Amino acid sequence: MASLEDEFGDIIKKARQGQGLTLDDVIGKTGIPKTTLRALEGCKQLPTSNEVQAIAPLLSLDPRTLEAIGREQWQPLDSPGWVAETVETVRGDIGGYEVKGYLLYDSTTKDAVMIDTAYNAKQMLHHIDTLGLRLQGICLTHGHSDHANGIDIIVAAHPTTVHIGHGDMSMITEYQSLVDIQPSHDGHILEIGSIDLQFISTPGHTPGGVCYSTGPLCFVGDTLFAGSIGRSCPWNLYPIHLQSVTEQILQMDASVILLPGHGPATTVGEEKRHNPFVTGYAMPS
Repeated sequence: MASLEDEFGDIIKKARQGQGLTLDDVIGKTGIPKTTLRALEGCKQLPTSNEVQAIAPLLSLDPRTLEAIGREQWQPLDSPGWVAETVETVRGDIGGYEVKGYLLYDSTTKDAVMIDTAYNAKQMLHHIDTLGLRLQGICLTHGHSDHANGIDIIVAAHPTTVHIGHGDMSMITEYQSLVDIQPSHDGHILEIGSIDLQFISTPGHTPGGVCYSTGPLCFVGDTLFAGSIGRSCPWNLYPIHLQSVTEQILQMDASVILLPGHGPATTVGEEKRHNPFVTGYAMPS
């Protein structure tokens, strides 16, 4: 079973910075010593129950689910076998940091779309060729290099259109003379053989973040991780980020499988029950 992308320290640091709080703010309101708080945020020690109970309310995190992650007591269930029949997961590495991209394809027609490049154009091309796919588009969840790097290499081998949220267009200007890049409009549907892929605007991790949904699957990039969310870039997007998660992703059916850019797959239902950023929200079960 794959480890979670974020540990307790990653979660509390993202929530603290997203709310504009300094370490001293947290220390003053919780009484936790600076050395301890630094160790917790640096993922160098596990929290005590008292520390969780002091930190969680201040950061608007759910203490029960936060403690479960802090004590390494929760992991999402493995995805069902049918996912691998229509989705090829490609892994890349940037400075020792794993990143995921995906090839979604119709196994009958072999039409395919790429969701992010995984910072690994070579492996993407290998899988396209090995599976005999016809690439019908590249859909970027956002413009960070670990998700967009190599689109020029891929398009040179398989000419197609690249889709990205309008707010992230400026992040990939280096490719605009080489690649046909079009803004992803909320609600647009891209047909991939018999598969309809819907574009869902989810700003927060970046200004132009987009998730891509087939109905039973949703490719969420860094908008959401199992038990966490991506870092809001810039931090003032944090409230909008939470809104994208709670009002877009987590309004889907509980059975929908969420495929993130880092860490293991999860489901809408599991995130409602186990993600400390959102389990305090009143949402339909």
